[in-house]
This record gives sequence, C-alpha cells and structure tokens, in this order.
Amino acid sequence: MGSQGLLAVGVPPQPLWLLYIKIAVFVLSIIILALGAYSLSITAGYYPGGDPGGLDVFVGLFSMITYGGAAAIEIWSPALFYRIAALVLYILSIIFWLSAWAFSASIASVFLGSYYGSRLGGVYQSYGGALAGCAGLGAVVWVLTIVHLVFFIRACIMDTTAPGQAELGQVKPEAAPQQYAQQPYPVAQQPQQPYPQQPYPQQQPYPAQ
Repeated sequence: MGSQGLLAVGVPPQPLWLLYIKIAVFVLSIIILALGAYSLSITAGYYPGGDPGGLDVFVGLFSMITYGGAAAIEIWSPALFYRIAALVLYILSIIFWLSAWAFSASIASVFLGSYYGSRLGGVYQSYGGALAGCAGLGAVVWVLTIVHLVFFIRACIMDTTAPGQAELGQVKPEAAPQQYAQQPYPVAQQPQQPYPQQPYPQQQPYPAQ
C-alpha cells in the first residue's frame, strides 16, 4: 500500500533536484526574513490590522527550520528521517507561505499602487517595497514548496517496500532464519581385515648323540 511508504522511516528514493529545492527554499527564506525584519523596523511592529512583516519573519524562520533541518537529516542522518512528520511540516509550510505572501502583497499595494501611498513617499515607500519583495519571493517559495511536496509524496508512495526500516518507531519483524534438521553423519563401517597368518617354520629335529 502507498500509505506504508508515507509512514516509513528513512529517506525515500528521490531525485537529487529535490535537495536543491530545499536549499533554494532555505536561502529565499533567509532573504524574506531579512525583508520582513526591515519592514518591522520601519513601523516598530505596529500597523492597523496587523503587520505582515511579522508574519513574514515567522514563516521565513519556520521554513528555514523545516527545509534546512530536513536537508541536514537526509544528508547526515537518513535513518532518523520520519516521513510522516516531514509531510505535516511541508503541508503547514505551504499554508503559511500562501498566507504570508498574499497578506504582504495586499498591504504593499496600499503603499505602492495607490494615490495615498504615493503621497506618503519616503520611508513608507521603502516599507511598501520591502513588503512587495516579501510577496514576490514568498510566491516563488510557495510554488517551490508545492512542487517539492508533490514529488516527495510520489517518492514515498512508490517506495512501498522498505525492508529493515521502522514504521512509526516500530521495527519491522524480520523472517526467522530457516532451521535445518541436523542429519547425523553416517559412520562408515570399515570391514576388519584379518591379520595374515604367518606360517611358522617347522622345527628341525635335533641330531641324535
């Protein structure tokens, strides 16, 4: 069953470019985290209705831990890779990224694409630009995470047999070694050879005195 592949422990056989996607998500998350932190420094974390910069920082940090940690475990400790835990984190990451880049795009449009935003100018234009950067890069990361999730699930489902690996911490029972009945070795009966009878020489009579 395909679900067994999702519940197994260990890195599924997957193409190498999925690891490159993890690295790309990790790097882009660092950039988005920095842009979000910059937007927070402008507004001091206060914006009516909520500041999207705080969400960008949270999602960037969450994504760094999720994909950076998954890549590190796949490379250095593949036996500790719990597929079901990774699946949950990947799905949460997709949901978080969708919320983050959509929220950032909506607020950035206020400061960059309206008459009100153009009248503000100065530092608020920088604030809108930082959020626009978070929205654009966040959308790219969102697409990458979806592609990664699809091929990760596909790799797990195709890996239906994982001998010797654990499922949810339980070790699969191994087949008991076949017992062979020990046959007694036949003892070869060697026929006993009779000792050859050596004829004794006839006793010579003593000469008469």
